[in-house]
Amino acid sequence: MFLRSKIRRKDGKEHRAWSVVENRRVHDGRVVQRQVLYLGEINDSQRAAWSKAIEVFDEGAGQPKQIALFPEDRVAPVLDCDVVSIRLSDMRLRRPRQWGACWMATLLWDQLRLDEFWFAALPPSREGTNWLNILKTLVGYQLISPGSEWRLHRHCERWKELFQADFEVLLYDLTSTYFECDPPGDGKRKFGYSRDKRSDCVQVVIALIVTPDGFPLAYEVMDGNTSDKTTLKEFLAKIEKQYGKAKRTWVMDRGIPTEEVLAEMRNSKTPIHYLVGSPRGRLTQLEKAFVTKPWEDVRESVRVKLIEHGEETYVLARSQGRRDKEQSMRRRRLKKLIKRLRELQQQNLTRDELLLKLGAAKKEAGKAYALLVIHTPTKDQPVTSATFHFALDRKKLRQARRREGSYLLRSNIKSDDPGYLWRLYLQLVEVEQAFKELKGDLSIRPIYHQLETRVEAHIFIAFLAYCLLVTLKQRLKTLAPGLTPRAVLEKLAAMQMIDVELPTTDDRVVVMSRYTEPEKDQLLLLRQLRIQLPAQPPPKITARNNREVA
Repeated sequence: MFLRSKIRRKDGKEHRAWSVVENRRVHDGRVVQRQVLYLGEINDSQRAAWSKAIEVFDEGAGQPKQIALFPEDRVAPVLDCDVVSIRLSDMRLRRPRQWGACWMATLLWDQLRLDEFWFAALPPSREGTNWLNILKTLVGYQLISPGSEWRLHRHCERWKELFQADFEVLLYDLTSTYFECDPPGDGKRKFGYSRDKRSDCVQVVIALIVTPDGFPLAYEVMDGNTSDKTTLKEFLAKIEKQYGKAKRTWVMDRGIPTEEVLAEMRNSKTPIHYLVGSPRGRLTQLEKAFVTKPWEDVRESVRVKLIEHGEETYVLARSQGRRDKEQSMRRRRLKKLIKRLRELQQQNLTRDELLLKLGAAKKEAGKAYALLVIHTPTKDQPVTSATFHFALDRKKLRQARRREGSYLLRSNIKSDDPGYLWRLYLQLVEVEQAFKELKGDLSIRPIYHQLETRVEAHIFIAFLAYCLLVTLKQRLKTLAPGLTPRAVLEKLAAMQMIDVELPTTDDRVVVMSRYTEPEKDQLLLLRQLRIQLPAQPPPKITARNNREVA
């Protein structure tokens, strides 16, 4: 970018206007100039233009005052305010920096009134460090360019005001995030089941509770080898303690609750409803009861039916798309397994070698391995076609075909509408989406920190950034559907802030910080979101040596 002046003559007088422009290469290879910032006219031909004063902040005096600016080659008139002569030939542009997305992050922060919440908890230090600004900066960076427990009660109240958020249905799930470091000897970083397919790395487990709209209610950082089934009971007590007893519905995946915890939820004095996936194996007990019940279409190619069994309601769902996918996977794996077994029959192997290779084939085949009846030689038998052979288990195959595309839900909600329960369970995708945004848009993984306090802080900052992200996401749902938060931040990030420095003849510098004028698509976006850009920052005047040091 550089400075450009335009001289226009009108009524025999000369007018000079200054602009900040940049060179831009267009599609046909030409280089054109685009105006980034209009600085206006600095001219001695009209008294009104001479006496046009601007408000500046005098860093030496520590307070604002009025001054009038004139080029050094013009004779300045006598005015009621200070007159400063500037060297236009030495005008400079300094510190170009991204501004638009930072402004959006602070706007979201202010909408949630997070300053009010954190001011008491993060007072300035005795040395003058403003910890609140540091927290805001860290969260902004995590949101824009991502590379402890917090109570959200006031935050939830703000979401209720902004979006009429409902906290009666809670979606609960867990994920893991891994570290790029040597395995530690203690702390929460441990080896465990990795959702990121990085079993070679230590990790921590993150539990998250969100609403069906994606608003986070609570989170917890746990040991990397934490079992999902051991976490729910503690979270039930935690939410009840923080937000009181209320009629809530918990929606979870099948691997989280134990039978003991579900029984406690059913027998609670204050109703605690749950809706959870159930293993297909339970269909064996309930299949006869489901046979007589009619199917109900809830979506194209998706049907559901419902039965009551004891204190619970069960919903059987069947998806044609899911059935086709599972059928294709089963056929592919079964075909590959049979091919491998025939290869083993042709090889000259000992019994121990055969068992090792069968173990590897079983791991790769997954559930398809159970569809074959495989006979292996006993301890003292050689490997021959008589001692090692296999056949298809047609009974299990028929059962597998019948259940493909089906899944079972269980709940203690009394309802005769299977479609309602199915749609309620489908909202569990929101917590999965929250994990995708934490790991994708906000880059919570991998973690490079070594100290456990810094690990907790890293996840905490990412969690706060997600709070801003989901706030913007809800705004977009109603005002600009189809746009993602990341697209908005990237679009606004093109707006920059630059410092225009005007050296004076008395060895000072007038500094005007200006954000670049938004382009048409950015203006359209701001108009659609019903937000206005703030006023340009006020100019400052400072000693030249201060600027050189800075």
